[in-house]
Amino acid sequence: MTMGTGNSFGRTFRISTWGESHGGGVGVTLDGCPPRIEITREDIQKDLDRRRPGQSRITTPRDEADSVEIMSGLNPENVTLGTPIAMLVRNKDQRSQDYLENDMNVAYRPSHADATYDAKYGVRAIAGGGRSSARETIGRVAAGAVARKILTMYNGIEVLAYVSKVQEIGTENVDHDTFTMEEVDSNIVRCPDPDAAEKMLARIDEIRKAGNSIGGVVTCVARNVPAGLGSPVFDKLEADLAKACMSIPAAKGFESGDGFAGTLLSGKDHNDEFYIDPETGATRTKTNRSGGIQGGISNGENIVIHVAFKSTSTIGQKQATVTREGNEVELRGKGRHDPCVLPRAIPMVEAMVALTLVDALMMQKAQCELFPNDSQMQPNPMGSTEKGRGVSGMTTGGNTRQRIDEE
Repeated sequence: MTMGTGNSFGRTFRISTWGESHGGGVGVTLDGCPPRIEITREDIQKDLDRRRPGQSRITTPRDEADSVEIMSGLNPENVTLGTPIAMLVRNKDQRSQDYLENDMNVAYRPSHADATYDAKYGVRAIAGGGRSSARETIGRVAAGAVARKILTMYNGIEVLAYVSKVQEIGTENVDHDTFTMEEVDSNIVRCPDPDAAEKMLARIDEIRKAGNSIGGVVTCVARNVPAGLGSPVFDKLEADLAKACMSIPAAKGFESGDGFAGTLLSGKDHNDEFYIDPETGATRTKTNRSGGIQGGISNGENIVIHVAFKSTSTIGQKQATVTREGNEVELRGKGRHDPCVLPRAIPMVEAMVALTLVDALMMQKAQCELFPNDSQMQPNPMGSTEKGRGVSGMTTGGNTRQRIDEE
């Protein structure tokens, strides 16, 4: 099942989102979901509630309950049938006059998608920004809640994101092995470092009161992901994650592991040395600068990515722009908008990571695990959740020299 160009994501576990910000509603069709999985409306609503507007003074005041309706794909006992799951959220609090009864009806908002949508399609949904609005992500988050349930059932996989930076204010005390969703949601910034969160909130408030907006970085961690996910060369796991996260509105940058900071290190300093876990016998890495992905394939360690989000385009200050007819004008944005997209971007990033991981997991099962591997020469299992047969401690003759000729 494929919708029009640009509206679908995934190969085996596939979503297609639809609807506009000020239309009758927005939603998603999820195809490829395994059968016999119990999914309740509450499972979906929990994640949608973390995404919805009006949560605090640093999010848009648009008043939407974002109540999900599951239209198909489940039996009366809330068990998936293996058929497409359609989910709908109706729009209730549109204020189209904020867009149609002022200069925003004819002028393009600077750095918004207004002008480029018009250039591409020759027509655009003026009210609310149409498909370019972050309201489109409701469908992603709803489908992501299903993906989250599948990941938990399969291997106890957790996908958790948090605000790690607002402008130059960053976190210092977040343990990627132990931080929880409750810690993330304990403050309106959604940062599990209380000291950093307080400074971030003060900065956001300062910018908000000036009628301006602000950006930053979301970090996402996926724990208990098995080794082997990702398909080189064009479908490497970090490449799929990058596409998934860069498709979120306002996303402008992506890093896997140490990312650009890794360019400052030598190979010796950047390499994640292997060792045998003395408790499990599995192959592990001493550090995780690779962010849980090597050669485009998960290695069983925490997957760590960072997504940079720009400042919200629509602001309450005058800016120079042009009209559709080509006249230069000044425009002050109207409507209800987030002064900082980061707190509500958390469930969006989690959803896209979860969707990517389920798709990669199903592809791995289809290609590499269709038949059991009965070889007597299998590699020692690797990763944080595996039980291996390795022996901890350097063995005699443990120094292995490499002579590798690579292009």
